[in-house]
Parts: sequence; structure tokens; C-alpha cells
Amino acid sequence: MLLKESYVDVDTSYNTKMRMYVFHPVIPNYPKAKFPGVIVYSEIYQVTGPVARFARDIAGQGYVVVAPSIYHNFVDHEPLAYDVEGTDNGNLFKIEKELKSYDEDNALAIEYLKNLPTCTGKIGATGMCLGGHLAFRAALDPRVQAAFCFFATDIHNHALGKGQNDDSLARSSEIKGELVMVFGDKDNHVPLEGRDLIRSTLRKHNTQLTFIEINEAQHAFIRDEFSKDRYNPAITKACFEWLLELFHRRLALDLGDNDGKEIEIEDVC
Repeated sequence: MLLKESYVDVDTSYNTKMRMYVFHPVIPNYPKAKFPGVIVYSEIYQVTGPVARFARDIAGQGYVVVAPSIYHNFVDHEPLAYDVEGTDNGNLFKIEKELKSYDEDNALAIEYLKNLPTCTGKIGATGMCLGGHLAFRAALDPRVQAAFCFFATDIHNHALGKGQNDDSLARSSEIKGELVMVFGDKDNHVPLEGRDLIRSTLRKHNTQLTFIEINEAQHAFIRDEFSKDRYNPAITKACFEWLLELFHRRLALDLGDNDGKEIEIEDVC
């Protein structure tokens, strides 16, 4: 599928402009074609090359994708470098940005997609690292019907945003859409105890959840640039297929309303 790339700068209540990079599918001779929308949240470096390539891959499967530059409160839309300075700044901005600002960013991205005449109005979210947490938090909005979270950081220790006291896990009972959460079992940012806490809390809330822990995978295993030897293309490919399955089923198909009937599992081999 062909793509058209652009960007839009939207005003925030913080007297800043948030740039959203837009990756739009194009089918020649079908100017009124409509596609579901997906928000791609970046890691702490904003919309870098790997994030843009990830967004293009999703858009190429028939989704209007927007990727917000989330640090508009501090810097412009340019990505931070994958170096010591960029890492330090990204980690600092992550905990200096107000939680309400993250949520406003999400609302602005949803509203942009909802108002696009070429969007069906069905919205999903995905992201990696910080972006995995933001995709999780996006799912607190009932307009987001599916979220695929790659190695989401700071959920288990509620350390996102100014004051490092977020309520993402505490509010997880509000999630009405479907979640897929993927971690490497060697992720030193989200240890086993943290992953167990996330999983058990979501199970307690009867969240529609697929929880995947990948043997030997580390943090940032899907980043194909400056991954510090952690990039795993084979596992990344498998994860992308899981992502497409989720988005196809929850966003591309029209399932109608849930009938609310309990499914009886037949006890057969």
C-alpha cells in the first residue's frame, strides 16, 4: 500500500504546539477510502528513524498512523540523539512532564484521527518503552479499542510524569479495550516482580489481555538502530504479526456489539 507522509502542529493548553507526524495509506483512484487510526508513541527520544519506520510499517497495512512528538513542553519536535546527552534529556523530560499533559496529548491525537474524513473512527495505540506506557495509558480512554504495548516502562512502579506518582495501574480497571503487553524476560527496566504485578493486576480486573514474556529478549529489542546489541529481528517480526492480528480484529473488522453471553469452554482434547 502506498503512503503519504505529512505532519500537523496542534495547539495544547500549555501554550505549545505538538507536532504529529502523519503516515496515511493511499489507494490510487479511491480518494474517499477510510482506514482505522493508530497512535504510535515513541520511546524517550521522540520520533526517531526507528519509530518512523515502525509507523510506516503499520500504515502500510491500512491504518492512518499519527506519531506525536511528546516533549513539546521542553523542546521542539526534533528527535533526541541516541547518545548520553539525548538519553539524559529524555529521561529527565519523561519525569518533568505533567501527567495531565501526557493525557492531553493523547486526547488531541484521538480527536485528530476522529475528525479525519478518511478515518473510520476506530482507534488503536502502540508504543515502545515510554511509548508502551503511553499506549497503556491511552487505553484508559474508552475511544481506544486496542493497545499493543512493547516493554512498557514505569507502570509497575508508577514513576511516569512529574512527581513520579502516576495512576496508570491503579486505574487499569477502566480499560475497556483489548491489551497485548510484550516484555523480554531479560528486561532490566521491568523486572520479573514488576511484570508479575502488572499481569496479576490486569487479570484481577478481567482485562482483555494477552501477556507475552519472550525468552532471552532484552529491553528495546525491536529498535533496529542504536539498540546496544539488543535488536532481535526475528522476534520483532513475530511481534509485528501479533500487533496486526490485534488491530485487524479490533479495528478493521466490524464485530458489532458484544452479546454479553458467557462462553462455555468444552472439556475436550
